[in-house]
Amino acid sequence: MVRADDPSGAGEQHGADGGSNPAEVAEVDFESLARETCLAALTRGPRSRAQLARALRRRGIPDEVADSVLGRLAEVGLIDDAEFAAAWVESRHRGRGLARDALAQELRERGVANELTVAAAGRIGADEELATARRLVASRLAATRRLPAVARARKLCAMLARKGYPAELAIQVVRDALTGEGVDPRELEEAGVLQP
Repeated sequence: MVRADDPSGAGEQHGADGGSNPAEVAEVDFESLARETCLAALTRGPRSRAQLARALRRRGIPDEVADSVLGRLAEVGLIDDAEFAAAWVESRHRGRGLARDALAQELRERGVANELTVAAAGRIGADEELATARRLVASRLAATRRLPAVARARKLCAMLARKGYPAELAIQVVRDALTGEGVDPRELEEAGVLQP
């Protein structure tokens, strides 16, 4: 960084940690600021390239500097959207029970390219998604036992819908779970609950 009292730029340089007084600084070292911003964000958790680019824009980093810094971070493996997407899907599916559609939407919101989003969400197979939906419903069954059967079915289907499960799959899983507890599925069908 060039000091304001040294127009030649040949004088003392100050780093990001460097003890310079803000009044002495004539220009901002955008590259250092961009690098520090990205590294600080990455120490808090994985980020997509688009998330980091948004953070740099908020800090006022010029686009050409941001592109350069992000490119170097990608070259050394600190930014990898394919790896980010795969880890995101694994974590959110296992931890929150989110379905493929919900996971793909979350990745798109984080600026991950569509082809990477589709590939990452596609790692969860239909059988795994079904098994996860069954686990989710099983974990909530006890909390719904005091409710009427129709209310239970609605509550359980709504929970799966919020997690991104398709209606047909949610209906199948809820019907199987409630039937396993002795609920007559005809009662639910007559109430229009278990219909796609």
